[in-house]
Amino acid sequence: MSAPVDFPRAARRAARLAPPGPRGTASELNALVAGLRDAAATAPKHVGRITGLVTEAERAAANPVLIVDRAGWSRANAALMAHASDGILPPAGRIGAALAGEETGALLAYLSTKVLGQFDPFTPGGPRLLLVAPNVLTIERELDLDARDFRRWVALHEQTHAVQFAAAPWLADHLLGALGSAVAPGATDTDRDVRALIPTLVKAVRSRGETESIEIAGPLVDSFLAPTEREKLTQIVALMSLLEGHADVVMDAVGPMLLPSVKRIRSSFDRRRDGRGPVDVLLRSLLGMRAKVAQYRNGAAFVRTVVRRVGHAGLNAAWTGPELLPTPDELLDPGAWISRVHG
Repeated sequence: MSAPVDFPRAARRAARLAPPGPRGTASELNALVAGLRDAAATAPKHVGRITGLVTEAERAAANPVLIVDRAGWSRANAALMAHASDGILPPAGRIGAALAGEETGALLAYLSTKVLGQFDPFTPGGPRLLLVAPNVLTIERELDLDARDFRRWVALHEQTHAVQFAAAPWLADHLLGALGSAVAPGATDTDRDVRALIPTLVKAVRSRGETESIEIAGPLVDSFLAPTEREKLTQIVALMSLLEGHADVVMDAVGPMLLPSVKRIRSSFDRRRDGRGPVDVLLRSLLGMRAKVAQYRNGAAFVRTVVRRVGHAGLNAAWTGPELLPTPDELLDPGAWISRVHG
């Protein structure tokens, strides 16, 4: 028996499948890398100023920053997945692991063209920030954005995550533990007929739209979830919604003094988040990327309400322990969280 997924194979397959990204002169590409590094270096102090988490922002600023291409992002995430799944997923035979590696590689290849940045708090070597240079350049060109402003805007989002995890040293283990519990061996009903899922998938994609509920991961994943799995994953999604929504609010709060084109970036970027073309929209729905957009929306609405009523200092209570994180119901009813935590 071997690992459940051949993750090195997945990384190699992703590198072969993903397009390399936009071309540029040597001076343009060097300026891109330098601009991303500068943006990552300056972002934490602005996050600290907005949130009041100044000491935590100083710690976040010390994390290593990796400027990667799409293949580099896939390699990093294949290694991260191998670490996160160790001891959780059951082993597989050599052929099964290889097939799973090919499938995982195809998924990583697709995602590697979408991700702009990623804060990784789980790697054994310590937390680190990854910024995917070709994707940043692609969006800048497609949306005709101010390059300096957009690079700072992306860095603000990711460095907010770094500050969150610095403020809550327990958070990485808590999140990994919750994920492990949700996908523990034996939790999945392996007798479910995959053919019976097809009508569910079609119906779910067709009915996708604005919702006040917390979306899990998209119909491809949702259709496989038993009730106990759904409950556990809903808790995880509530936490991810808080993290993503908080980062979205902070990145927009810097104001035009630092980012003169911030309003234009936000409006242009939000339109792009919905996907481009029917195939892209379908893939985003099935893989849960549209559910990811719902996380940003629900989480940002929660954060804005809490900050308006009790300030960033009041919101920061969420980072003091897992018992003070908003529940799924509280995420959609911020007043309930405020009453429970602040009386």
